[in-house]
Amino acid sequence: MMKKKIISASKASLVLLLCQMLSALDVPLDSKLLEELSQPPTITQQSPKDYIVDPRENIVIQCEAKGKPPPSFSWTRNGTHFDIDKDAQVTMKPNSGTLVINIMNGGKAEAYEGVYQCTARNERGAAISNNIVIRPSRSPLWTKEKLEPNQVREGDSLVLHCRPPVGLPPPIIFWMDNAFQRLPQSERVSQGLNGDLYFSNVQPEDTREDYICYARFNHTQTIQQKQPISVKVFSTKPVTERQPVLLTPTGSTSTKVELRGNVLLLECIAAGLPTPVIRWIKEGGELPANRTFFENFKKTLKIVDVSEADSGNYKCIARNTLGSAHHVISVTVKAAPYWITAPRNLVLSPGEDGTLICRANGNPKPDISWLANGVPIAIAPEDPSRKVDGDTIIFSQVQERSSAVYQCNASNEYGYLLANAFVNVLAEPPRILTAANKLYQVIADSPALLDCAYFGSPKPEIEWFKGVKGSILRGNEYVFHDNGTLEIPVAQKDSSGTYTCVARNELGKIQNEVQLEVKDPTMIIKQPEYKVIQRYGQVSFECIIKHDSTLLPTVIWLKDNGELPGDERFLVGKDNLTIMNVTDKDDGTYTCIVNTTLDSVSASAVLTVVAAPPTPAIIYARPNPPFDLELTGQLERSVELSWVPGDENNSPITNFVIEYEDGLHEPGVWHHQTEVPGTQTTVQLKLSPYVNYSFRVIAVNEIGRSQPSEPSEQYLTKSANPDENPPNVQGIGSEPDNLVITWESLTGFQSNGPGLQYKVSWRQKDVDDEWTSVIVANVSKYIVSGTPTFVPYEIKVQALNDLGYAPEPSEVIGHSGEDLPMVAPGNVQVHVINSTLAKVHWDTVPLKTVRGHLQGYKVYYWKVQSLSRRSKRHVEKKILTFRGNKTFGMLPGLEPYSSYKLNVRVVNGKGEGPASPDKVFKTPEGVPSSPSFLKITNPTLDSLTLEWGSPTHPNGVLTSYILKFQPINNTHELGPLVEIRIPANESSLILKNLNYSTRYKFYFNAQTSVGSGSQITEEAVTIMDEAGFLRPAVGAGKAMASRQVDIATQGWFIGLMCAVALLILILLIVCFIRRNKGGKYPVKEKEDAHADPEIQPMKEDDGTFGEYSDAEDHKPLKKGSRTPSDRTVKKEDSDDSLVDYGEGVNGQFNEDGSFIGQYSGKKEKEPAEGNESSEAPSPVNAMNSFV
Repeated sequence: MMKKKIISASKASLVLLLCQMLSALDVPLDSKLLEELSQPPTITQQSPKDYIVDPRENIVIQCEAKGKPPPSFSWTRNGTHFDIDKDAQVTMKPNSGTLVINIMNGGKAEAYEGVYQCTARNERGAAISNNIVIRPSRSPLWTKEKLEPNQVREGDSLVLHCRPPVGLPPPIIFWMDNAFQRLPQSERVSQGLNGDLYFSNVQPEDTREDYICYARFNHTQTIQQKQPISVKVFSTKPVTERQPVLLTPTGSTSTKVELRGNVLLLECIAAGLPTPVIRWIKEGGELPANRTFFENFKKTLKIVDVSEADSGNYKCIARNTLGSAHHVISVTVKAAPYWITAPRNLVLSPGEDGTLICRANGNPKPDISWLANGVPIAIAPEDPSRKVDGDTIIFSQVQERSSAVYQCNASNEYGYLLANAFVNVLAEPPRILTAANKLYQVIADSPALLDCAYFGSPKPEIEWFKGVKGSILRGNEYVFHDNGTLEIPVAQKDSSGTYTCVARNELGKIQNEVQLEVKDPTMIIKQPEYKVIQRYGQVSFECIIKHDSTLLPTVIWLKDNGELPGDERFLVGKDNLTIMNVTDKDDGTYTCIVNTTLDSVSASAVLTVVAAPPTPAIIYARPNPPFDLELTGQLERSVELSWVPGDENNSPITNFVIEYEDGLHEPGVWHHQTEVPGTQTTVQLKLSPYVNYSFRVIAVNEIGRSQPSEPSEQYLTKSANPDENPPNVQGIGSEPDNLVITWESLTGFQSNGPGLQYKVSWRQKDVDDEWTSVIVANVSKYIVSGTPTFVPYEIKVQALNDLGYAPEPSEVIGHSGEDLPMVAPGNVQVHVINSTLAKVHWDTVPLKTVRGHLQGYKVYYWKVQSLSRRSKRHVEKKILTFRGNKTFGMLPGLEPYSSYKLNVRVVNGKGEGPASPDKVFKTPEGVPSSPSFLKITNPTLDSLTLEWGSPTHPNGVLTSYILKFQPINNTHELGPLVEIRIPANESSLILKNLNYSTRYKFYFNAQTSVGSGSQITEEAVTIMDEAGFLRPAVGAGKAMASRQVDIATQGWFIGLMCAVALLILILLIVCFIRRNKGGKYPVKEKEDAHADPEIQPMKEDDGTFGEYSDAEDHKPLKKGSRTPSDRTVKKEDSDDSLVDYGEGVNGQFNEDGSFIGQYSGKKEKEPAEGNESSEAPSPVNAMNSFV
């Protein structure tokens, strides 16, 4: 009987999962087979179910799938077909279902909120993605509220409420002070999970006016600030101690529902004096080990990866010296659906049966529903081979038309799971995937596994034969695996030979041959033996091996299972390991390991080092020098040197160093010749011709080196031809009509004889010329004149002396000298990309006209005039170099609305070629810079005069100016914003009908047809009525609420009111001066683009605030330092850098006015014509470290 061993398909490396009805995703098919087999679509990549996107960036909804033939893609939005062809903002990537929604070029993210689903379809079925919910992130503004100062008695509890705006996703909350330092937290003062700041008891040091809650919105990279909260602690003596009372949660019990797999957070914060300590227990059980953590000074219990077993009652106990309080939280763990058995792809042959199983669990139990090709199975086309039984679909007697993609949906109130699984019915003849004539090598008496990876549908039957015409293999000596592999459990030498694998099904038959070679095992026939050796002795371990003649063994020695010490005392021979001058540290186990490509054997022995018999005190010293040097066996290229060692002075000689002197070429200079072990006293030395040798020997032990011995007798070797040619031969022209050949000269030692010269030869490459040669001496350079410009030459330099030539030298390729390029690049074209960037193209010049090594192209460009001023000025030309044989380049740092000229030149090693004809191009309009100044003069009771200067850089034709202004009341709150458009040819304006004695804030910027430029701001105050009376206020074009005050007719009352008004005026002036000194700081690249003071963008690169204010100034902040005394605001510019060129992103503004260009990590600068100015660095440290 044939013994058949069944192994799991998941454990066999070459099992064809298609044949085993497993997932087609992991089938190990070769590329040719994949191209031939049909397969329904499979979703390979998709966006998350809940997809929160940045409203400032393009929305990318992923949907990737594979199949044969390649699938086509379609989308639904909110359950209906989404026709992307009708929306210019939406595109689909080629050969993909991924959607790209263009938000950065005018689209609104809010318009594309909804539920999206992707369908991938081919002739074999349709797969669908999850429902992908697209929601843009939101960072709403803080709700306006009036905050009253908190008056608290020392020892009482206090809660400072944050109440951040509801964002998507929710913001991260933290508390800081005006100096942007994080407020210290402790067991007494801590932040709750809801963001509120809790004081178990207040102390006098808690008094301050700058408790500020911050909300960080990560998606939009912004941080918003709540108005500062003031706390004043007043003391009463004595301070009354109080037992604990829970601040949160309230009451004695509460409930909490959490989902399986999430993080459970439970919180208890208590008031009391002394400060209570919190402890957590689980009623009727223990807190889960390794998953329980305490945070926020043990006020928060954190359990990660919760399961249904974590349901129960959790009690927090707050305790101090006066008593305790507790709260019980009843936790219920629910579960969104999770897989028990997800459906797996099914590959069947016509007429076969199969099942798809979909099992999921959850709390509550999920409902299971089936779809076929994305359609509910109840209304899908009928298939007589299909029967639905709850969570199982049963297939019987399938046909090719039964191929489809089925979807299983498991859902409950907490979520859903969706899985695609295809049924692929294939009829394929057998294929064998194992390479033909594959060679297997094994060691005798070990198993041999011969592969026969196959594929076919129906599943082929596999048979094995030995030899081309042998009989079928049967019997207990073979094991036949389901994946086609033949196993010979105990291979013998006679098992070697050719084996044939035959695969057949009803559609065909195929066979493949493999080769098996059985090798003799490797053996250690003489193993190392246990040794005991005295200190400073010598020991040797043997390791003699026997191996198959066709295998190459390697022998490795280990000490204590590690590498041998890197010590010259350890000598590894072919069959042994010898240790010289043994020390105590050599004690240990030594192992000999023999490896071949097929097997490995090892043997070990222990070395024990013992102390030598006691001896008198030993004096160690360097050895005495060797003596009696003798030369024997003199030959032309060798001699034997022998010597007598000097006294080793109680430290064994480890080696001898032999040095030589060349009395003919370098008398008095000794060179290292060789080294030999300390046990050797003769050495055969290799010699060079034409050298007058003298030798000396130096002995070395652990103490050091001896003095050199006396020199031996001299031995002059005979002359001979040179053995080598000069190295580093090069050919580089220094002029257009020459070739300079250089090389490194040989030394006298290398000359091998008198009369050293060099034969220099050259000929033009790729031309049928004879070699031209010249013989030179005592030089290392030769110049060939009259050469063509920049042509390749074959060069060789050969050494010779009076006895003949060195061996034939190798050839090198050099070039004659370069000359300036002859022609200019043609067809120069300029494509203007935007107002500051252009792309220039040109045609490459013919290489023959370069007349040298092409190094690249240089583009010269310069500004001719500004189209807005029509005035020319001298501008230095700018140069950009593009390395290599490029045909285009980018020109950055251009000025908008200007006329430019450029030309292109080719560059080689000699220099630049002629310039191409000047090409003229113009840059389009851009947004202007801010007006050069804004000055407010002539204040009256109800009017102000505004004067301004046109922008330093109009960057186009100015169309108008935009003036916005709003009043500011005594509490620094901003009134309604009024906007006025002013013609571009105006330079002043009188604003009338303003409120008297009122501060106004003005925002002013210029516009071109492209858009608005940067704005500058200023503040001014209308004067007070000379008589001190208040009259009804009239807004700019609008009626505003009037303030009426009854004025008594008595003289004393009128005098009192005048004194009060004067005092208020003085206080206002002092506050205004303090505010201007400390309230405004330089920011990165924006001015007050919005009237709301709360939102503060955060830089993406270092996490700092882009703007901020102190506790007394909550108005929108301005770029730069304090306003100059002349009430003008000057624009700050910075020179553009050629390094910054590229396809940069222009700065944009959020809907709330915050500048987002500074958060993207890229800057776009305007070229400055005037003096440079730089911004002061932000005083805010990196805010990311606070969160």
